[in-house]
Amino acid sequence: MTDTLIIALAQLNLTMGSIDDNVEKIKAAHQNAAKQGAELVVTSELSISAYPPEDLTLRPAYVQACMKAVEQLAVITKDSAALIIGLPWQHETSAKPYNAAALLRNGAIEQVWYKYDLPNYGVFDDKRVFTAGGKDEGEPFLMGGARIGVVICEDMWSKDKANSLKRRGAQILISINASPFETDKSSMRRAIMTARIKETGVPVIYLNQLGGQDEMVFDGGSFVLDAQATERVNLGEYQEKLQLTYWYKQGEQWVPQQEELPKPLSEEERIYSALVLALRDYVTKNGFPGVLIGMSGGIDSAFVAALAVDALGKDKVINVMMPSPYTSKDSLEDAQKASTMLGCAHKTISIEDGMKALGAAVKPHSKGFNTDIADQNIQSRLRGLILMTLSNTYGHMVLATGNKSEMATGYATLYGDMCGGFALIKDIYKTLVFRLCKWRNVNKPAIGLGPLGFVMPDRIITRPPSAELKPGQVDQDTLPPYAQLDDILQCLIEREMSVPDIVGRGHDEATVTKVLRMLKFSEYKRRQAPPGVKITAHSFGRERRYPITNKFVG
Repeated sequence: MTDTLIIALAQLNLTMGSIDDNVEKIKAAHQNAAKQGAELVVTSELSISAYPPEDLTLRPAYVQACMKAVEQLAVITKDSAALIIGLPWQHETSAKPYNAAALLRNGAIEQVWYKYDLPNYGVFDDKRVFTAGGKDEGEPFLMGGARIGVVICEDMWSKDKANSLKRRGAQILISINASPFETDKSSMRRAIMTARIKETGVPVIYLNQLGGQDEMVFDGGSFVLDAQATERVNLGEYQEKLQLTYWYKQGEQWVPQQEELPKPLSEEERIYSALVLALRDYVTKNGFPGVLIGMSGGIDSAFVAALAVDALGKDKVINVMMPSPYTSKDSLEDAQKASTMLGCAHKTISIEDGMKALGAAVKPHSKGFNTDIADQNIQSRLRGLILMTLSNTYGHMVLATGNKSEMATGYATLYGDMCGGFALIKDIYKTLVFRLCKWRNVNKPAIGLGPLGFVMPDRIITRPPSAELKPGQVDQDTLPPYAQLDDILQCLIEREMSVPDIVGRGHDEATVTKVLRMLKFSEYKRRQAPPGVKITAHSFGRERRYPITNKFVG
């Protein structure tokens, strides 16, 4: 029994289902920490395979492979530091596996804890694929002179598990997490951990997963709070880190040593970095050699191009300008200049001949009909066809460039500008696109691979947005001004407000009703959209799931 303790926190970017690679990364972190004197090394929720595994959990072969890997991993703890690992754990009495944490010590699996509070909201489907543990299951373990309780993610969002462990003598709580990024999630996590500390009087280690996984991105941001909820350690966001934390005993209380804390990121850098990390991992973990972006000369495609270069480097980004007779000289110049500023490849492929050929082919079958929308969408679909042809040629993935305001209102073309493998900014409202572009032209994120300074011409930001599918067209011909539109959409989507309540905020009733109608009627389009990273609590896809056939108005 001692009065000091060294616990290492391994904030790692792990890959879903890549069990062998994850084991090697965990081994390296464990070896490094042990050399520095760590007595215990902690990894994140389901660290053996990453989170969320979704229906992989229902495959016995997957669960067995994870359990076997952890059994083999336990060997490294013989005559070395102990290790806490997250894994799916199948017990012979349960139909589905548990979301579990295991203590590996002295070369064996010494103890296993089961997640009790299985989240079943938003992006989480834990109740569907896991068996819940009991509130009072799982004893604290002794490490040196400290009794340590282990809690798995959601178990800390209610008071039951933490209070149960406190009653059984826990002096330090370790919470292993896979908490995805949202714009206000960092402060929310801190508030939840503070609440548990005030209830128990026990300091908390909060260790979070890092990296992109399909529509989710995990920002890390792991931290340690003492028994007064004062932050003593912070591992920072968006980067892997191994951090040793030093503990000493004062009376009956264990106190973490104060370490230098990183400078907090601005909201703009948090969101921008989340997009960069999400794209980087989606492309690299799925084995694409690079990405293709249809450049319009407008702000959305320029923003996506900047994100792509920051995520992947200039050599893995190909921008393609596909002008029509309606493409302005300004757009041609701005698209080329943006590519030059970013240092990436730029191609120009005219769609004019394709428009003529396709128009001539369908003309005999469209006499007597208004073809205005059809003629506009031909252009978008020809561009999608060109991009997908280049994708087949080079192997690069196409990035869709539509923002949340467009996805919400259906201001996008199915099989045209909606085509692609990843819709990077589908959860970013247009007003936020403007804000982030202005930020990036002045700042560079710490994890960015792109250039310093301006990454797009200022005219791209200041010019009125336009699809340029017919002469003189601007977005506001179809949509309300974006500041007004985005406020209405946030009321409808994020806050689930009624039309009268939104009108009460000062909006015109006819405009609110029009936006609601567009939101409802576009559901079928969104069902066919590519996946894209979530940054809000109500992203389209896994979180906001409305019926396509829906006659409710209100």
